[in-house]
Amino acid sequence: MIQGGDIVYGNGYGSISIYGPSFDDENFIIKHTGPGLLSMANAGPNTNGCQFFVTAIATPWLDGFHVVLEGMEVVRTIENTPTGSNDRPLNNVIVDTCTVQTLDVPYDVPLN
Repeated sequence: MIQGGDIVYGNGYGSISIYGPSFDDENFIIKHTGPGLLSMANAGPNTNGCQFFVTAIATPWLDGFHVVLEGMEVVRTIENTPTGSNDRPLNNVIVDTCTVQTLDVPYDVPLN
């Protein structure tokens, strides 16, 4: 699993959103069926902020707890970033653009 997005402290303990300290859960329609899924990280119900994670394998135990947002191209880019101690990237990994996509039907991730 790749996790990041702490724009408050940069150590995994900070979180904030455009709505304030946190925002409510949205839905849990999409399941964590394979690698490459980008989801909101949180500390429990309705505690979403700025942190996110990317799955490296199927993680069904996360279903119903995190909202899946995106796919594999994000993972492959981050996956190829050299890391140092504590598995932290040697260079900053910055997400500078994103797209919000609404799905009308359930989505299943290809496993390749």
